[in-house]
Amino acid sequence: HVGKSLLTAAFCRIFKQDGYRVLPFKAQNMSNNAYVTTGGGEIGRAQAEQSFACGIEPSVLVNPILLKPTTDVGAQVIVLGKVVGTMTAQEYQEFKPQLRSTVTDALRKLTERADILVIEGAGSPAEINLKASDLVNMWVAKQANAKVLLVGDIDRGGVFAHLVGTMELLDEEERRLVRGFVINKFRGDLALLESGVQWLEARYGLPV
Repeated sequence: HVGKSLLTAAFCRIFKQDGYRVLPFKAQNMSNNAYVTTGGGEIGRAQAEQSFACGIEPSVLVNPILLKPTTDVGAQVIVLGKVVGTMTAQEYQEFKPQLRSTVTDALRKLTERADILVIEGAGSPAEINLKASDLVNMWVAKQANAKVLLVGDIDRGGVFAHLVGTMELLDEEERRLVRGFVINKFRGDLALLESGVQWLEARYGLPV
């Protein structure tokens, strides 16, 4: 809930208005808020809204994997719009390696159709316990050689700890992809934030 989906939609609309062919992409989404495409496939509603921001009809390619939670430890798994089964978290972890080709194929097809692909991650890009089977965060960024923005929600508190902690848990190759930080949902006196922003920019040489 840091605002990734809304920021992705905003970038899509801005690039569209600037005259680019732009498409959204989120390799794996977890949501019960699904959108049904004209072809009858299910994708995350956020990716449908991002598609509309690009001025295009939503496609299953923009969200090739959708997880619809059924319990605390299980979800219905939808691949390219179609249900492939219901799995526990552990079963899905074992199934994920089979999905990497699905993600890279969707990424390739979208890249061929767009000047700019705006890619949204899911949760934290530094979940080291899940990194070996990552399908949606820094693994995708490396496949696309994407410029990465890290987004933090100041409303929750600890935004600098979140951003610094993420950078420190990324490996060197991943850190090279990061081009800046976004501190979202800020309200109040900017002067009270500036010393932290200056510290963050000085430590990593990246704009906030």
